Formats: sequence, C-alpha cells, structure tokens
Amino acid sequence: MKALSILGCTGSIGVSTLDVVRRFPGRFKVKGLACGGNVKALEEQIRAFKPEAVAVRDGKTASALKKLLGKNSVKIYHGVEGMAEVAALKGVDMVVSAIVGSAGLVPTMAAIEAGKDVALANKEALVCAGPLVMSAVERKGVKLLPVDSEHSAIFQSLKGHRKRDLLRLTLTASGGPFHGRDMTALKKVKPADALKHPNWEMGRKITIDSATLMNKGLEVIEARWLFGVEPERISVLVHPQSIIHSMVEFVDGSVIAQLGVPDMRMPISYALGYPGRLVKDIPGLDLAKVATLSFREPDTEHFPCLGYAYDALRAGGTMPAALNAANEVAVQAFLDNRIGFMDIPFVIKGTMDAHKPKVPTRVEDVMQADRWARGKAEKVIKDKQMS
Repeated sequence: MKALSILGCTGSIGVSTLDVVRRFPGRFKVKGLACGGNVKALEEQIRAFKPEAVAVRDGKTASALKKLLGKNSVKIYHGVEGMAEVAALKGVDMVVSAIVGSAGLVPTMAAIEAGKDVALANKEALVCAGPLVMSAVERKGVKLLPVDSEHSAIFQSLKGHRKRDLLRLTLTASGGPFHGRDMTALKKVKPADALKHPNWEMGRKITIDSATLMNKGLEVIEARWLFGVEPERISVLVHPQSIIHSMVEFVDGSVIAQLGVPDMRMPISYALGYPGRLVKDIPGLDLAKVATLSFREPDTEHFPCLGYAYDALRAGGTMPAALNAANEVAVQAFLDNRIGFMDIPFVIKGTMDAHKPKVPTRVEDVMQADRWARGKAEKVIKDKQMS
C-alpha cells in the first residue's frame, strides 16, 4: 500500500487525486492533507480518509477546523511550516504537490529533502526554482513524476528512448475560450467569460492562465527543467480538441504522441501507479466519435504571455520567478475586476522590464524575487489605474 500526502487537497487536482484513491481501495493510504482555507471540504476529507495530519494556511483557519472536527485526534498544522510538515510526514511514500502558485515551492522542496517521491502538479515550483528543485531531486535520489497532462504525455512518450535521439518537444494547448478573437473583443472579456474553459474543469487561476496562454508558457518553463531540454527545442501547438496531450519528435523524424480524453484522473493515476498502470476506471477514447484532430500555431500577438515565458527563460536567474509572481497578482486583480483581461500581460511585462535577475543559490533567493515582483506588479496596476 502506497502512503500519500496530498498538498492542495481541496483544489481540482487534489479532489481528483482523492477520487482516484477512492476507486482503488487497498492500493493507497492518505496520511497527510493540506489546503488553504476551505475547512468545510477539508473536514469532509478528514472524516472520509482519516489522515494522521493536516495543514491549513494560518492559525485562524486551524482553529476553525479544530472547532468543526470536535474530538477528532488528527494533528493540525498551519502556515508554510505546517505544509512542509505534512509534506515530510514519516511513513509517506509519495507527495502529490498540487498547491496553486509559488506557495507550493517550499512544501515541494520539503518533500524532496525528506526523501519522498513527488507527483508534481505545482508547475510553479519548477518555473520559479527549476535548477534548485532538479538538483535536490538528483541529490536525494527521488522520483519527480509529472501530473500536468502535457508533461505526463511527454514523460510517457520518452519511455524506452535515448535522450540523445530527442529532437523536439511539442506541448499542445486547447487555446482557451478566446482563440481567434480580435483585440477589441479581448478588451471586453469579463472574468465570468474567461472562466468557461471549453474542455477542462480546473481551478480559477489556471483557467484564466489557459485563456491568456500563460499556462502554456509556464509549462514550457516546467518542461525545460523537467526534461533538460533547451527552450528553442520546446514548441507549442494549439489543439482545440485536447485529445493529443503532447508530442515528442526524434532525430529520425518519428513523432510519438500520447492521447486520451481530457480527464486529469488519467495523468494522476499514471503518477500514483508508476511504474505500473492502474486499471482503467474512466471513459476511454473513441477516436471515431472525435473524428477530427486539428492544430494551429499559437497567436502570440493577441496572447503575448506565452512569448514572455520564453523571454523569462532566456533571461534566466530569478526572471521566471518574477514572471510567475506578476502573473499571479495580475490574474487575481482581473478576477477581482480591478483590471481588464488584456491588462494581465501589461502588468507582467511592466514587472519583467523592471526586474534585474540574479542567479538563486537557495529557495529564499527565489522567494525574495517573488515578493519583489508582487510589490512591483501592484505598483504597475496602481499606476495604470491612476493614468
């Protein structure tokens, strides 16, 4: 039986992970759970899965949870330190890292340093601190298994092949709900419009990232570190059907792709069951019903965030952390109706232009850049509102 800690347990990936666990009784034991502030959902998960320890974002939330649980003996931690405690729990075999944003970096590193295998859905850990994370993975000898559907597809497609035979990675993107619209229409987009993803059921932040193509930009950075491939050998294609999750091209011209229905339980199951596969318990792929698979180049003129991610990779150092932090601030400001949809890339570009990247040697260097970029992004927003 594989023992799990699930970070981000009340988010879309966390809930899907627990659904997989529930479908395979006897294969997995949930020892730790961590989330932000959704104490009602966490309470239900605690009663259903009986973990040894949980963590929430702060002391006030921890008190509210304790009140809901009554005499339940589960250990309750809080804050970043609490998340790290749950990530490093004794007896845990694998940590599912699904906290949204740069907040997942410290707990992910805690899991690695504790010698745990990590099923990684928190792409921001590699975006912000790719070299540090991968160095720790190698030093500790743990497995880092991708949960993002695109990176899981690449991981699977590379199996059995020599790295020197790899020519190019191609990440596929749904294109979000607005691909093909002109600038006038994009300036009128409201949060409710952007949250209607055509194929996937995801959290609010990642759904907006999909609409701006920033999610694909973050995935390019993640792929660069996860697979050790230079950014110029990582490309993106818009594939509206979301059936081919990504492709690998080899030096002889062969292309291997991984296909499947757009359901996150598939890459989650692969990571949890690795190196084996769990028996299928979700609907299969009917290609005759799908009928058509189409592809086109991404529109980086109307959706410049993808290009900014490549710019951040080329700049190196702490620039990807600044890009990510500015994006998190801008997306939240858009969701709060403080800025428009096309102001998101404006805020990111303004923050990146002002950032002087440094080579981080420890996680704190990354978090310092993250804090600086958040402050700068808020200033960019304020200055725009006043202009």
